Amino acid sequence: MVLRLLTRPLVTLKHIAMRAILIKDGKGPIENLYLGEAPTPTPRSGEVLIKAFGLNRMDISQREGFYPPPAGSSSILGVEFSGHISAIGAYVSGWQVDDEVLGLAGGGAYAEYIVLPVSHIMRKPDHLSWVEAASIPENFLTAFQALILCAELKQDADVLVHAGASGVGVAAIQLARFYEARTVTATASTQEKLDWLLGLPNGATHVANYKTEDFSTIVKKATDNKGADVVVDFVGKSHWKRNIESLAIDGHMTMLALLSGSEVDVDLKPILYKRLRIQGSTLRSRSVPYQADLITRYASAIFAHVLS
Repeated sequence: MVLRLLTRPLVTLKHIAMRAILIKDGKGPIENLYLGEAPTPTPRSGEVLIKAFGLNRMDISQREGFYPPPAGSSSILGVEFSGHISAIGAYVSGWQVDDEVLGLAGGGAYAEYIVLPVSHIMRKPDHLSWVEAASIPENFLTAFQALILCAELKQDADVLVHAGASGVGVAAIQLARFYEARTVTATASTQEKLDWLLGLPNGATHVANYKTEDFSTIVKKATDNKGADVVVDFVGKSHWKRNIESLAIDGHMTMLALLSGSEVDVDLKPILYKRLRIQGSTLRSRSVPYQADLITRYASAIFAHVLS
């Protein structure tokens, strides 16, 4: 989601300070957030300065002290944004001041201005609102990485997506449908969420309430007892056993988070005999070149098809 601040026009790069959402004592509860001032960044070679703002769920983890920004990134919260280019560094071509963009950052989006490599922005389509544009980078890039780069999703595959109503979950469901998955089963905790996921354009084909239903049974029924070729999991411990049961022979599981815990008792036999591949995946801690390549691949394959 994007939040537009009332900002003064950028006349020069020599502003002493910009407004930003800061954290008292560096971490803590939401009451520790306050509107303060921070130095306005200046773009270096290959970088652009963006007048922007954006919000993401992982910002909560950073505020609570559980997800520090990667080395070299701003300590200010915020990993995705939409906004206008305000200044351009040396050796940047193809962009102009006032171009409308969205992008991915290691931190710094909770501020009037953010500076980052030009490789980390995409041009905002005219048909997208600022809110819609700001919701794309972290969510869709994470889902694209999990499904395509890690799990090597193929046409007619059967897919299971946990946390289906989350930002990344919704992106993963829609991307799986875009790549012509045969079935997409999504889990959530309430009937309201499940109904919404079924009614979503290019939404889930099957759903399961993980609190009241055995999602592995639902996956097997949806796939004629074959199982899921791809599982995208954010939950970890509580879902581990049923994830393994849900996976088809030669199935791939991408793990993006460990919301229920990280330690499990593992029976290795099904991993061996079903030839399963289980891979962890992160995005924020990846190198700048890796992220730039991911953005290029996503923009080339998917971005032109994003609708409002």
